[in-house]
Amino acid sequence: MYRAKPRAPILSQLSDKSDKLLARPPERDYNAGMCRNIRPLFNFDPPATDDEIRSAAIQFVRKLSGFAKPSQANEAVFERAVDDIASIARELIDSLVTTAAPHDRALWTAKMKARSAERFARPGN
Repeated sequence: MYRAKPRAPILSQLSDKSDKLLARPPERDYNAGMCRNIRPLFNFDPPATDDEIRSAAIQFVRKLSGFAKPSQANEAVFERAVDDIASIARELIDSLVTTAAPHDRALWTAKMKARSAERFARPGN
């Protein structure tokens, strides 16, 4: 039976910085953070508008495609994807049920703005 000679691990030849770059990313779950531009739309009073759902669909398609604005060659496919996702998102939001009281949209927005201001505050200000 043939046995290959043990080789020195390639990673041992790399710097510490390279090791971190090559490390496997942590497992993700649905409760992990999401794109900052996509906001929760379910269980709010007043309910999510079609414009809000379409904006979220645009952000989702941008994130998936990597395009902020598609080329002319991809524009029709991009728009179709946005329309399909917006339609499915509306159906999802309308179909979900909960026993929790709806969130007050104005209060939730104020909380998010305060959280953002704290998060991005410059030291000394």
